[in-house]
Amino acid sequence: MKSLLLTFSLVVFTSSVFSQAAFAKLEKNKNLLASSLFHELNSTKDTLLLQSKNEISHVYSLNAENEKEIDVYLNTTSTKISLVDLSPGKHVFIVDQTPKKILFVIRVLGYTSLLATDD
Repeated sequence: MKSLLLTFSLVVFTSSVFSQAAFAKLEKNKNLLASSLFHELNSTKDTLLLQSKNEISHVYSLNAENEKEIDVYLNTTSTKISLVDLSPGKHVFIVDQTPKKILFVIRVLGYTSLLATDD
């Protein structure tokens, strides 16, 4: 019984130590008018997935200094946008679906590991 408990504890500890934290966090727009836009992060949280029945014409993001880090013109109903090159911090995303614009926030945390060491 002790060995089973010790093995279980060791597995839980090692899986939590070697796992990575989420790359980004999505704060969804919960407005009913924004429900036409599917906006989620992929499983690794480093890519934004957008899908809609209406055409997405423009996607851009503004960081804390009001600088555009993503500025993409599209004519599609679904797209994937990589978040890897964004600076850490808060980014307001604006998705243009003429005639409306849908806003939501992504907080980029970056890649962090619990085993990070300073050399």
